[in-house]
Parts: sequence; structure tokens; C-alpha cells
Amino acid sequence: MKKVLFVLAILSVSLINAQVFEGKGDQKFQIGANLQDYASGLNISYDYGLGENISVGVSTTYALNVKNNNIIDADFGDRFDIKARFNANLGNVINIDDNFDVYPGLSLSTKNFGGHLGFRYLFTNGFGVYTEFNTPLAKYKETPIGAENIHNQFTVNLGAVFNL
Repeated sequence: MKKVLFVLAILSVSLINAQVFEGKGDQKFQIGANLQDYASGLNISYDYGLGENISVGVSTTYALNVKNNNIIDADFGDRFDIKARFNANLGNVINIDDNFDVYPGLSLSTKNFGGHLGFRYLFTNGFGVYTEFNTPLAKYKETPIGAENIHNQFTVNLGAVFNL
């Protein structure tokens, strides 16, 4: 029991020093899973802080597992998506916890113009977890068919975040 309390005390002290978004010059690298109706895959993103509550970045997703039997001809162009993104980092505005950040944002990708809502929680100064909910606001093709639906729907990203 003493060992468990000691480990919990050490972990709580390490949590005190973490701050999730530090403003101008802050850099975050995220890697995780991308989940959607037609596929699942890998998501990688990078964000750079421009100001106290503003960051810009890039996000890329590759669909590894196409789940729908109607989409058997998904080539690299259908599976790959890259986005330029803008975030409003509201962790210090909402002020739930110094280690917690909420970041709504907009993105412009090779598939659509979209919005996202993300959440980050840092356990230490360098490591934490994230989740993002993405949705297209305007698709390049009004009614995508077959493999064009990959990345053109509501998606969820979840994984690890690292401070650089």
C-alpha cells in the first residue's frame, strides 16, 4: 500500500508542472488512430503556436483498412488526405485544468473544407493524450461516391500528443 501511495504522489507532482498550450512558439506532435464509417487508419498532426490562443498546423490521415465492400478500388489518392488547419486553443480561457486544452478549429484539405473540435490532456511536460472530432463543412464533390466518401464524413482521431 505504501508503494502505491508513493507512486501516486510522484505522478501527481509530475502533473502539476505540465501545461498543455504555452502560446507563441508552442509545438505539438500528435499521432493516433483515425476512425470513420468507411475506413480506419493513421492520423499524424503538427501544431505551432502563433499567439496566446492561436495555433496553425498540418494534419494528415491515411486510411489503412477500407471496411465497405463497395469500395474495393480505393487507391492512394482516395486513402490519403492532408489538411492545413487553424486552432483556437481555449484551455486557459475555459480554465478547467492547466493540463487540459480545448481547441475548436477549421481545416482546408485535399478532400473538403471542414471543422474540428479537439481535446488534449498532458500527463507530463512532454506527453499526453488527444481526441478530435472532424466533420466536413463543404465537400469538393457535392455527392461523393464510392471511395470518395473516405475522409468526406464525420471522423474521430485519438492517440498520443507530444510537446516538441
